[in-house]
Amino acid sequence: MSPLLPEPASLGPDAAGDRRLVRLRALGPERAHFRELIGKVGSGEHTSTGLDRQEAGVAMDLMLQGQADDAQMGAFLIAHRIRRPHPIELSGMLDSYRRWGPVLETPGRRPLCFGVPYDGRSRTAPLLPLVALVLASDDLPVVLHGGDPMPVKFGVTLAELFESIGIPSTGLPLSKVQERLDRYGLALTHQPDHFPLAEKLVPVRDAIGKRPPVASLELLWTPHRGEHLLVSGFVHPPTETRAWQALQDCGETDLLTVKGLEGSTDLPTSRAGITARVRQGATERILLHPRDHGITCAEVPWQGLELWRSQALAALCGEGTLMPALRWNVAAYLWFAGRFERLEDALERATGLLMARSGERLRRDMTERGEENGRPAPT
Repeated sequence: MSPLLPEPASLGPDAAGDRRLVRLRALGPERAHFRELIGKVGSGEHTSTGLDRQEAGVAMDLMLQGQADDAQMGAFLIAHRIRRPHPIELSGMLDSYRRWGPVLETPGRRPLCFGVPYDGRSRTAPLLPLVALVLASDDLPVVLHGGDPMPVKFGVTLAELFESIGIPSTGLPLSKVQERLDRYGLALTHQPDHFPLAEKLVPVRDAIGKRPPVASLELLWTPHRGEHLLVSGFVHPPTETRAWQALQDCGETDLLTVKGLEGSTDLPTSRAGITARVRQGATERILLHPRDHGITCAEVPWQGLELWRSQALAALCGEGTLMPALRWNVAAYLWFAGRFERLEDALERATGLLMARSGERLRRDMTERGEENGRPAPT
């Protein structure tokens, strides 16, 4: 027996119970409690009871605070992955993210807050950084969050995309991110810089080799505090319905779920865009057909950061292969944000913004700000 786990002083009739008690004491109260929570999610189809909201929040708290060891976290995350988290469990974990994560505010302004997979994109050219720039240039604030390249996909990240077009997105204090949101209407929090407690879970996520429930939280959480429209990407229909219930339990009153490209919020141009709007508990399925508006182009494939940079800069100037998809997405989100009653009018506005290079002017403003901080800018 390990010297850290001594035998009881004397073995009575319940020797097995005595030994279990010794081991529990050796774990310490936090790890012992976390072991109980593992048992509730990992006991199998017939005996697993699941967690209530408070227990799920405590489990997430213990992981974020480093009070569960790597083996325990891996066991919990993979067990939850296999069984699939219940909406109430996602609500509790989201409570924890809200307690410990960074906070941004937009007093008097109602932003669009996007939740997309942190493990990035690898098949199709991303649009969200460009959509965000154009929307923000039209006085519609946008709040984003992301991280470094993330398992299991290790695709290109939002920070890499923004930095490729000259907008510094890493190594900034949260106060600078808030200042950027106040000044330009656009902010991106970066997990290694602004949510280091969550960043400590990345090695465990890499070790288990599957997306855990924490990956779902990245689609549901936002650092923004206050009134907003939360836009959440999804891939599988069960994920969408769990998101509706979990977010409603957490008090989100205006939610848009989007079956976007690679789980993102980028609406496709080659097929109908499947979305749902949940307002005050009422759900409305909304299908957007780009063909009905003269948009028939295929999705642009991802071919590396250097090519994407040139495509992105052209699109912001109303040109190139990414422009039609950018126009479609900008119009859709202007419409979802309530700027226009008709999608046709939103498309006209999106066209005008691109032709006027409105998003490009904002990019240059933010780039010049980056140069003042000693960061080079592309031309």
